[in-house]
Amino acid sequence: MTELGKFIAGKLLQYLIVIFLMLTLNFLLPRLMPGNPLVFLAGEDVGFMSSAEKEAILDKYGLNDSIIEQYGTYIKNIFTGDFGYSYQQKRPISDLLVERLPWTLLLTGLGLVLSTVIGVMFGAISAWKRGTRTDANLLTVFMFLSAMPSFWVGMILVSIFSAQLGWLPVFGAESAWSNFSGMERLIDIGKHLILPLATLILISVTSTFMIMRYSMLNVLGEDYIMMAKAKGVKEKAIKYKHAMRNALLPVATVFMLSLGFTLGGATVIETVFAYPGVGRLMFESVLSRDYPLIQATFLIITFSVVIANFLADLIYPLIDPKVGSGNG
Repeated sequence: MTELGKFIAGKLLQYLIVIFLMLTLNFLLPRLMPGNPLVFLAGEDVGFMSSAEKEAILDKYGLNDSIIEQYGTYIKNIFTGDFGYSYQQKRPISDLLVERLPWTLLLTGLGLVLSTVIGVMFGAISAWKRGTRTDANLLTVFMFLSAMPSFWVGMILVSIFSAQLGWLPVFGAESAWSNFSGMERLIDIGKHLILPLATLILISVTSTFMIMRYSMLNVLGEDYIMMAKAKGVKEKAIKYKHAMRNALLPVATVFMLSLGFTLGGATVIETVFAYPGVGRLMFESVLSRDYPLIQATFLIITFSVVIANFLADLIYPLIDPKVGSGNG
């Protein structure tokens, strides 16, 4: 087996262990919480129920089974896509996730891509112009953006572009009770997307900018860059072909880690704009103490983080062969 093959096999084994521990922890946490599960299953009427009625509810949700049987059922249901039933919304959790996931992927996926592109571009410019007024101005702007809370940014954008100017809708992903179709529906979705997307980009772009700037500065100090300059290689070729390519490995790390959290959505942003994504679904489940729904959303987010990290480990050797060669 090649060094790269051993590297991938080792990482795969590590992530399988992580997934097993994550599944087990997700199973145990709700069962270790204090209190009677009947309170959340039957509500306030549990005090007026007979013993037979209580036993019937526990049997319905498999809570009278042994812990080993419950764990086996839990694992089987996960791999068959059965996440259980929402106590509060009285619907299968799988249906709720199918409804909410596309909106979250649209918002956070697009936000991640755009913030990464913007951060990489301006980070490279700032590093290339180190010590100049351009560098100072860019650092000031991005540090200011990093200090702004997401809910405050969202409220400011709403007050300006929705309340005062009336250009964009305030909440939701689509206009309520609308019968739009085709291009009209796409335009309506786009209008609802602008403000939460702008908020997400503004609060997340600084991390990519700072990492790219720092990485680019390190690369620009390398001997091969000095040698290329001495040989008279064009500035654009040095900047884009040599420096930027080698400075992207740390950015790829941040991108893949952020990619794992896209399914979790931007909970605060989705709440501020009443955007119907997974983040808002998690917020609603916490408020209503809907533990099966909390458990399902946590599971989805954790899975996405683990998968994103595994993909990152597979991509690193392509960006920097030393990572998987045993030399790095």
